Amino acid sequence: MSLTKAERTIIVSMWNKVSTQADSIGTEALERLFASYPQTKTYFPHFDLHPGSAQLRAHGSKVVAAVGDAVKSIDNISGALSKLSELHAYILRVDPVNFKLLSHCLLVTLGTRFPADFTAEAHAAWDKFLSVVSSVLTEKYR
Repeated sequence: MSLTKAERTIIVSMWNKVSTQADSIGTEALERLFASYPQTKTYFPHFDLHPGSAQLRAHGSKVVAAVGDAVKSIDNISGALSKLSELHAYILRVDPVNFKLLSHCLLVTLGTRFPADFTAEAHAAWDKFLSVVSSVLTEKYR
């Protein structure tokens, strides 16, 4: 699945706004993930998962930074996220379905943070983009 030029334009344009709030967006997306899908907490037994905790904020920042890497390399997302895919597949052994769950939580967070920008077209573009990101992150599982 590849992104159209219009979809890439929407993602890159909206990313300029998202990146200014990256840390809080990442934290909110993880809080939403853990509240909606509590089974995902099993990968973080050493974290303080209380809302707004320092560890949650730090990891949320990493998550959104990885999305930013994908945006910056929108024409080569696989190359941009290859090492992250290896880490999650071989070392952390994260169930790949969790990437889709987190993508959904990130999508909801973006929609709530940027309602004026989150048109039907933007929603569809971000959904497709995050599906590509999730797919790339599961490449090493295959």
